[in-house]
Amino acid sequence: MDLPSDEQLLERVQNVAIEILKVKREEVTSGAKFIDDLGADSLDKVTLLMALEDEFKESISDEEAKELTTVGSTVDFIKRKIGGIKQ
Repeated sequence: MDLPSDEQLLERVQNVAIEILKVKREEVTSGAKFIDDLGADSLDKVTLLMALEDEFKESISDEEAKELTTVGSTVDFIKRKIGGIKQ
């Protein structure tokens, strides 16, 4: 199975963030922080994480979720998770 490219993963994470957080695509950059830059509150972040679990068919533990503060860190995490790479 071919893994998606970084660009494909970023686009999928962007699409989820745009849908859940109602932000513009140009705001959802790799360095954008979900809470500080994209205006997410704690409920938005839970909803976002659930949507990402659905999108990528992978579970995200509470411990893992704490590390997902930016779009880029989320893309990196998903890449490791679907690639079977342990942290």
